[in-house]
Amino acid sequence: MMRMKTRTTGSPPVNGNSAGGRSGGGEGEWELTPGGMLVQKRTDSDQNRATPPTIRVRVKYGSIYHEVNISSQASFGELKKMLSGPTGLHHQDQKLLFKDKERDSKVFLDVAGVKDRSKIVLVEDPISQEKRYLEMRKNAKMEKASKSISEISLEVDRLAGQVSALESVISKGGKVAEKNVLNLIELLMNQLIKLDGIIADGDAQLQRKIQVKRVQKYVETLDMLKIKNSMPTSNGNEIPPQPSPNQQMYSNGQISSPNQQQQARHSLGHLPIRTEPKAHLPSRHSTSRRSCDHHAMGDV
Repeated sequence: MMRMKTRTTGSPPVNGNSAGGRSGGGEGEWELTPGGMLVQKRTDSDQNRATPPTIRVRVKYGSIYHEVNISSQASFGELKKMLSGPTGLHHQDQKLLFKDKERDSKVFLDVAGVKDRSKIVLVEDPISQEKRYLEMRKNAKMEKASKSISEISLEVDRLAGQVSALESVISKGGKVAEKNVLNLIELLMNQLIKLDGIIADGDAQLQRKIQVKRVQKYVETLDMLKIKNSMPTSNGNEIPPQPSPNQQMYSNGQISSPNQQQQARHSLGHLPIRTEPKAHLPSRHSTSRRSCDHHAMGDV
């Protein structure tokens, strides 16, 4: 039986104490290879001491051989990524067989026994391909749902500004056309229908719920504004009576209540009576003078 050579300063595990891959009292670390061999665990210092050699492996895919130059300490996963270009297969859809055994992507080539000019068989993994295809479709749907929710959110923001404008007018006692309120409610309901048609999971589903609550809140606000806008009251108080034409005539814009009108009538009773001036009558002196002039003309 050949004795395995090591370069460690520590001793190999004794009495089966291989837990954690450490030796009983030495400094070296040991690891168990997939083939059941006990080898020294690699460290960064060991990798820096010597550059790992580059090997050429022959990979068969169908009836075609591909030769790949790769580091001897690379993993099978790295080899799959290098084969994606020449084979056209995604690295997640590949299955590598070495010595009629499938190798995991995390296993190193040299640990598995791959050497220069070793032969590896590449086959397509239909199960992995189906999983990746389903994952891609799921991600595409999630991306589409997130985009749709984002567009709806922007539209709801725009409609929210109109809701605030109507609320500001009606809350101050003003009136708006009922058609404007109804149209705004209809636009918000259309956004709610769009949200109901979106199927989302995870974060997109949470965003969808947030937008649904926003739209429902604005619709409820508009319903309350519609009722308030249709009421014949202003700010919850009765509408003050409009002054009659007589009140306006007496007040000249100043008397606006019946008490003030009554006071105005009393004040009118104490005012001096204004009479029209009589026509000016000729005085007696002027009449006699005119008759004298007439007799004088007759004597001539």
